[in-house]
Amino acid sequence: MPFALYLLALAAFALGTSEFMLAGLIPAIASDLDVAVGTAGLLTSAFAIGMVVGAPTMAAFARRWPPRVTLLACLVLFAGCHVAGAITPMFSILLATRVVGALANAGFLAVALTTATTLVPADRKGRALAILLSGTTIATVAGVPAGALLGTAFGWRAPFWAVALLCVPAAVGILCGMDKRQPASVIGATDLKAELSELRSTRLILAMALGALINGGTFAAFTYLAPVVTETARLADSWISVALVMFGIGSFAGVTVAGRLSDRWPGLALTIGGPLLLIGWIALAALAPLPGFLLVLIFIQGMLSFCVGSTLITRILYAASTAPTMAGSYATAALNMGAAAGPVLGALALTVGPGVLAPVWVAAGLTSVGLIILLAARDQRTTGVAIRPR
Repeated sequence: MPFALYLLALAAFALGTSEFMLAGLIPAIASDLDVAVGTAGLLTSAFAIGMVVGAPTMAAFARRWPPRVTLLACLVLFAGCHVAGAITPMFSILLATRVVGALANAGFLAVALTTATTLVPADRKGRALAILLSGTTIATVAGVPAGALLGTAFGWRAPFWAVALLCVPAAVGILCGMDKRQPASVIGATDLKAELSELRSTRLILAMALGALINGGTFAAFTYLAPVVTETARLADSWISVALVMFGIGSFAGVTVAGRLSDRWPGLALTIGGPLLLIGWIALAALAPLPGFLLVLIFIQGMLSFCVGSTLITRILYAASTAPTMAGSYATAALNMGAAAGPVLGALALTVGPGVLAPVWVAAGLTSVGLIILLAARDQRTTGVAIRPR
């Protein structure tokens, strides 16, 4: 695989650390800034909303720029937002930095997803995306738990400084290691209006909807994982990092499996992985008071969530193959619609549901809806892009 893919994965590691690290910092942020835990959890939704809006906007705005320019600009803006977030004493300003940082993150991922697929043969999109997304999953294994430890030792602001510093080697790597020229097959290949018209495709909309639902369930549960570990399983705060590592190792395994299956056998990942994902959420809610079972299930759910989710990303890119500069933004927007809705629904469930496990039941519900849609669409033979190879 091209070396440039690994440079993109390095940057994805920095961005992924920021996106996921709040799962271990929410209680501390809520306490320090004097807001409710559910309100602090909305930082994740704000980030996701910025991603939803930013992905297509940034991709359209910068579609004729060389990818190196866009990626560098996004990383610099992203780092600046984390510096601002690290020094602010106000929750409203922190919320604003998350939105702007998300716009930069969205622009980066939208371009990176598209660029990754242009670096490999057309039938290896899944493997290329697995390498790119491995940066995100490694962030959940190493970066996010490290952020939780930093937050425990030095306060929640320390991880924000760390993310800003992580952007530096990523930016240097992209500056020195990526071609200055945009591939000729991407720049000017199609008209923007024609690319946007792809959103009328039933196959594309289906894949995007399924991606949003699955990711919504993942973020509903993941955002409020810390209270489950400390209150339901009655483990010490230090076990939050262990739980995040288990989820991260599972997610890395899931992306690796999806990279092997999503190009040729996507139906295997979706029709088997989807039901297992639902069963896993139900089991996690039922067995969370038992620490050993909880940690094992966190690993399993990380693996299944990212296997199914990564497969759906690949299906979106295949469905939007005639929209080369916007396809990555469609995938990014779809997944972050779920990432925005999931924590909001989880926060609402916390106010009316059965304690801190309410977001896990939200995850089960969203996954159920996704499986029902997948089954109905399959019966009507409209899931060509979602469950079949190209």
